[in-house]
Amino acid sequence: MISDKPLPPGWTEAALPDIAEVNPPNPSSLLTDDTLVSFVPMAAVEALSGRLDASNIQPWNRVKKGYTRFQDGDVLFAKITPSMENGKAAVARNLSKGVGAGSTEFHVLRPGPALQPELLLHYLLQEGFRKAARARMTGTAGQLRVPSRFLDEQTVPLPPRLEQHRVVEAIESYFTRLDDAVATLERVQRNLKRYRASVLKAAVEGRLVPTEAELARAEDRDYEPASALLERILAERRRLWEEAELAKMKAKGKVPKDDKWKAKYGEPLAPDASDSPELPEGWCWASPGQFFSWSSGEFLPKKAQKQGAVPVLGGNGVNGFHDLALVIEPTLVVGRVGAQCGNIHLTDGPAWITDNAIYASEGGEVAVLPFWRIVMSLKHLNANAGGTGQPYVNQKHLNDLVVALPPEAEQRRIVAAVETLVSVADHMSETLKSNAEQCTRLRQSILKWAFEGRLVDQDLSEEPASVLLTRIHAERQSSNGNPPKPRGRRNAKSTNS
Repeated sequence: MISDKPLPPGWTEAALPDIAEVNPPNPSSLLTDDTLVSFVPMAAVEALSGRLDASNIQPWNRVKKGYTRFQDGDVLFAKITPSMENGKAAVARNLSKGVGAGSTEFHVLRPGPALQPELLLHYLLQEGFRKAARARMTGTAGQLRVPSRFLDEQTVPLPPRLEQHRVVEAIESYFTRLDDAVATLERVQRNLKRYRASVLKAAVEGRLVPTEAELARAEDRDYEPASALLERILAERRRLWEEAELAKMKAKGKVPKDDKWKAKYGEPLAPDASDSPELPEGWCWASPGQFFSWSSGEFLPKKAQKQGAVPVLGGNGVNGFHDLALVIEPTLVVGRVGAQCGNIHLTDGPAWITDNAIYASEGGEVAVLPFWRIVMSLKHLNANAGGTGQPYVNQKHLNDLVVALPPEAEQRRIVAAVETLVSVADHMSETLKSNAEQCTRLRQSILKWAFEGRLVDQDLSEEPASVLLTRIHAERQSSNGNPPKPRGRRNAKSTNS
């Protein structure tokens, strides 16, 4: 029994094996080999909802061996981690021919006449019960299971039979309303996700804020179009490269006789925008390769890392080491391999960058990094990544992107508008998440109140549960109707299929 509160009038505490068979060996029905029965793998049982999908039909001779067997009215309780902790349990209902077979990772509980199956299910779904079961698991990591002896040792608070029906009806009524509330919260979350996407799409198509060309006309002034910004960026990048090359030659004592050395400069390629739509006035097509050079981490032993507030972006390195680079200024970071592939980050201070990420090692002051984060996040880099095993993004993937580039001032207004609108959506999303968590906690509170006798009123005229148990026990004794003992453990191969 989970709660330490005294039981209400008419209730009793019953040993679970006295009111339900634990892992009975077979269904009551005798079946022919070609009888079609329900097959229930672990995936067919929902977590916490108690719902079960019995639509998979198989011949009895195909599933009668090597699987757990059960019948209508039995309660299935997942015994393996993490299915048990996640609350995978259900009452078997609407089985084909009233019989089913399924994963060997189910315990089967067959309630007797003193216990309604749905009431037992709700008792098993209590968080306190699952925590107690978790503490008794045995086995190796990843293969921990609840032993059957744990169930043999459990006691259950048992209401009078008629009150059990009222308790189950009340629980399911409350849960139906909670399910409706959660469905509404999930629908709003999906709408918020679509709203964010529509905001970002409008931002990169010039529909979120007035264009710089429109404002310039309204204010009777000139403005710098994006094409001029791009030319300025490209000229600055070339100038910086020439300065660096001259410094290298000077360090070697060399003086160039002419400008032929400048031909070594690799001009960033312009994007192929031949199939791209028409742009708003003042915009132009550009690529990340025209604005940025890309770098990855530099080898640094793991022991040399400074733990603390400096984040590590890009995931773990290999062989127990990180290939790390430390960046100080705000930097655009792109995950380039594995689970991080295509993720776009924007640092707001110092950060370690692993070799599982690429970062912008160059970019002038006019590179509005938050805008580039927006446009690159919409390119779905992970979906277009290379690799046959794990996906990867390289510099060519990034530099081949075609980006609609607005004037610098417009970029900054777009970023401000996006941050405002998305922050409102994020706040709403957090509120919805909090409400969903409250619904989960409320479900557990309802179950707790139910088994403390606080969910429905007691009727003192009803037959007490203790009297019911005594009568059932006497009837069994007089008719030799005790539940059959298990015939020994089945040596079935464990499966989750």
